[in-house]
Amino acid sequence: MSQKFSFLFYQILVYQMKQFFQFVAILYFLYTANLSFAQIKVKGSDTMLPLVQELAEIFTTKQGGVPVAVTGGGSGTGINALKSGSTDIAMSSRAMKMGEKISFEEAKKGIKEIVIGFDALSIIVHPSNKVSNLTRQQLEGIFTGKITNWKEVGGEDLKIVPYTRESSSGTYEFMKEYVLDGKEFTNTAISSPATAGIVQSVSQTKGAIGYIGLAYLEDIVKPIAVSFDGTNFITPSFKNAVDKKYPIIRELYFFHTKNDENKVKAFTTFVLSDIGQKALAHKGYIPAVIKAK
Repeated sequence: MSQKFSFLFYQILVYQMKQFFQFVAILYFLYTANLSFAQIKVKGSDTMLPLVQELAEIFTTKQGGVPVAVTGGGSGTGINALKSGSTDIAMSSRAMKMGEKISFEEAKKGIKEIVIGFDALSIIVHPSNKVSNLTRQQLEGIFTGKITNWKEVGGEDLKIVPYTRESSSGTYEFMKEYVLDGKEFTNTAISSPATAGIVQSVSQTKGAIGYIGLAYLEDIVKPIAVSFDGTNFITPSFKNAVDKKYPIIRELYFFHTKNDENKVKAFTTFVLSDIGQKALAHKGYIPAVIKAK
């Protein structure tokens, strides 16, 4: 009798243990699922990285919003991550390509596009460079390899060392289409995975030239005044960009799927709010509201 009782007790104990572990597994699943939903993931443009990181911090710490994890990698990387579902928002310093739009349509993923602000793409050289003005045509010649010495554009007899971003970068795409008129970069251009790397390289290389977002402009490099008409040369600055005088201006985008509208809406609304747009201007970007006036 006692053996039967012990066996029955053992079976009850085993059953209760199984129930307990199943309950723990369900709790863990619900906990991790809740964490996933409670965090917004943003990935993409390195130009936008410092801006969106600051916006995320303000949103979370001062506005009581959910945590926002922000990583770079380039506009193309962010858009690919959005397609694969590994990010909630893709930040991009270029418009979405037709091929990318088609791929989202084929995946039956509706996309919402939000312009959160604007950026002035700045051409930079080493501080010792005597050249201060360049036309769009001259920039095209330099970055496509037709112009290889600074003396060809009024400078000293010195080899030009062009620096560029990687092809996954939205800045690279915009520079190619808007400034180089769709032409390919010279294969002698030195590629950098990040904008900060271009700033450092140009500051340390006497014959260097590169291009960066206005917010990355530092005193260790020299900005070039640019002309698209061959007459009016305008330096990159916040004021010149807001006044629509500087010719190389681009839109900064957030992309997200329509299915994630509820998840990201509080953050995207904050970014477009007065507080968000003032933070954007403070970082050296042009607010969407100002540019629209």
